[in-house]
Amino acid sequence: MTQSQQASSKAKICVIGSCSMDLVVTSSKRPVAGETVLGESFKTVPGGKGANQAVAAARLGAEVTMIGRVGDDHLGATILQNFKDNNVNVDYVEPVTDMESGTAHIILADGDNSIIVVKAANDHVTPDYVAQAIEVIQASDIVMIQQEIPEETVTYVSQICADANVPLLLNPAPARPVNDTVIKNLSYITPNEHEAAVVFEGQTLEEALRQHPNRLFVTEGSNGVRYYDGQQEVVVPTYKVEAIDTTGAGDTFNAAFGVALAEGQSLQDALRFGNRAASLSVTKFGAQGGMPTRQEVEEQL
Repeated sequence: MTQSQQASSKAKICVIGSCSMDLVVTSSKRPVAGETVLGESFKTVPGGKGANQAVAAARLGAEVTMIGRVGDDHLGATILQNFKDNNVNVDYVEPVTDMESGTAHIILADGDNSIIVVKAANDHVTPDYVAQAIEVIQASDIVMIQQEIPEETVTYVSQICADANVPLLLNPAPARPVNDTVIKNLSYITPNEHEAAVVFEGQTLEEALRQHPNRLFVTEGSNGVRYYDGQQEVVVPTYKVEAIDTTGAGDTFNAAFGVALAEGQSLQDALRFGNRAASLSVTKFGAQGGMPTRQEVEEQL
């Protein structure tokens, strides 16, 4: 099956995770403790790791349902409208009464980003809330989840997916330990090097990779993605571009990787597709601003 034929069949993807608003400051210098510096710009853009992955997957041609929470504030209304503008199903994105929406406070400086996340309404993505959408989860080609929502929800979703034989892709960000139940139930886990050290504490990277062949994929920024194929370590290189804003690159990779896997592409092709999409995403401003369409990725592959 060609990629075009796969795209036309529309992979069904369920994303369970955070919906936030990114408050982004651009500066030539990152302040140290107690220091004040003058910034160059300030922008407010929709974000959250779950929302980012949902929007990226939808732009890449998937049929995407988002499961998450927003606040009953103006930011929540903006987040919901952004989903609709990007063709993401929001039947399971409900406002939390008397609660503010999640926010991410981002400093872009020195060619990289620093982020503080305030979860707010995202803490209400509970197992009971997710249970309302269990049929959507069971009918998905792949489920994608991250760690800006409660740990017990990730465990609950992992069991639903295992029982229904639905592949689960965990992007373990932000970094926190992942319990044995989730590790056993997931199909794919995609930490960066820092997150891998937290999730697989006490193991070297080589040991962790060998223990999870074709399941553990460590993203190494401009170096590419590293995994163990059962015989040797493999690094799938990324594509060289001039980066404008790296925010959301990991989310774009995860979404593209998930879409390709849901379509039945090989691991190598899925990783290349993910790397290509991520490389394009950093050439524009904002976590979602640079997320490419399916056509844009295929033209560059």
